[in-house]
Amino acid sequence: MSQITKTIVAEKTPTTNKLSIILSKGTLDMAYPAMMLANAAATMGMEVHIFFTFWGMNVIDKRKVHDLKVSPVGNPVLPMPNILGVLPGMTAMVTRMLRGRITKMKVPSVYELIKNAKDNGVKLHACSTTMDVMGLKKEDFIEEVDDIVGAATFIQLSEGGQVIFI
Repeated sequence: MSQITKTIVAEKTPTTNKLSIILSKGTLDMAYPAMMLANAAATMGMEVHIFFTFWGMNVIDKRKVHDLKVSPVGNPVLPMPNILGVLPGMTAMVTRMLRGRITKMKVPSVYELIKNAKDNGVKLHACSTTMDVMGLKKEDFIEEVDDIVGAATFIQLSEGGQVIFI
């Protein structure tokens, strides 16, 4: 066994079978990676937690989850000059383009991915501080949200696992 293999084997412990995702962005192009990662990890048998904070709360807000948008401003991979992103109608156009591709490829909606994640045992946590800052109430959330926790509780839930910030 090579030294690299020995190191990797030595570092693998039962506690690394956990993934915690902090979702702070509430756009369509940020919700998809979080939900895809959560579903993949859960399917692989990992314990998965998602902590929704700041604009990420849009993803669990029942008034917004079905209408997430893509921001063309500051998005360098779009095939247009960044300055065009500020023009009226550009957010709607870019969102329509991405939704069209998602539909064409038969990718489930964000909400369908959330429901699938719940079926796979993923835990969804809303940030209590962000709720206060944004004026949100528990009634504003989709029914799949497990609980409302603070940062310290989420850090404890994440202990010993991998953490991804989106």
